[in-house]
Amino acid sequence: MRNDEILIASLLEDSWMTLEQLAAACAVEPDWLLRHIDEGLFPEVSSVSGVWRFSTANLQRARRMRELERNFDAVPELAALVADLLEEIDTLRAHARSRRAC
Repeated sequence: MRNDEILIASLLEDSWMTLEQLAAACAVEPDWLLRHIDEGLFPEVSSVSGVWRFSTANLQRARRMRELERNFDAVPELAALVADLLEEIDTLRAHARSRRAC
């Protein structure tokens, strides 16, 4: 990863996106996101004063789910389950990398 990519990732980690920004970043309609939120498929999103706030982790999850739904005609619940598994794999890999670095 280049230094500018690390800087951008760090900045994004501390910032939030709105529903419209996340929808645009994922090339989906805001209604797609709202349906998935209503179905409980984004467990870690929050609404502050009626405004949805999404993290970069939510962005990655939304993109994964969208791709699974489009490419494999997966139902939203299956796409969310696969996204959960991929997130767990990412966490385990990061943990393994940190243990090797010590």
